[in-house]
Amino acid sequence: MQRRYTTKKYDSAKSLKAGQIEDLKEILRLCPSSINSQPWQFTFVSTQSVKEQLAEVSWHNTQRVLDCDTIVVFNRIDNVLLFEQQIESRLSPFAVNYFKDYVKPLPIEKINTWFSNQVYLALGVFLSACAEMGIDSTPMEGIEPDKYDDILALKDYTSLVAVAIGYRDPEDANQLSKKPKARRNLEEIIQHI
Repeated sequence: MQRRYTTKKYDSAKSLKAGQIEDLKEILRLCPSSINSQPWQFTFVSTQSVKEQLAEVSWHNTQRVLDCDTIVVFNRIDNVLLFEQQIESRLSPFAVNYFKDYVKPLPIEKINTWFSNQVYLALGVFLSACAEMGIDSTPMEGIEPDKYDDILALKDYTSLVAVAIGYRDPEDANQLSKKPKARRNLEEIIQHI
């Protein structure tokens, strides 16, 4: 965490190794979620023409999307019936009943929030894994999810957040040697009882 920061400028000439991408895919596969629900799908985009389309609907992240090696789009399930079928085929009755008793009775907005919360768990693990592997990253909520969904032809899932990954440009003004981390003091955020 001392080395990790949000990269603002990528070196488009430097590429990740195929093995690194495969490792990141496996890390996402192993991510934790409540009741092992895994209400997600992850889309890795390295094709420049698709990155160009995504860049147009990525607000102030356009250049990062264009210059990074790969965009990873974190998608949450958007179909409760499909989700139930998935968990009934692979989870314990306890887990399935937890969903049916505590989550399913909620309004759809709260169900989707529960799904989204699981995806954000995976996002945290992913960002940490990138840092450990020496891969630079930029988490981006500044995207137009509906347009991402159309570009990626998502069905039963919706885009939630994207992460640009690759290697920083040596001139990136956000790197820690040029802009130190600004975090609140430990005693302000930690309570130990």
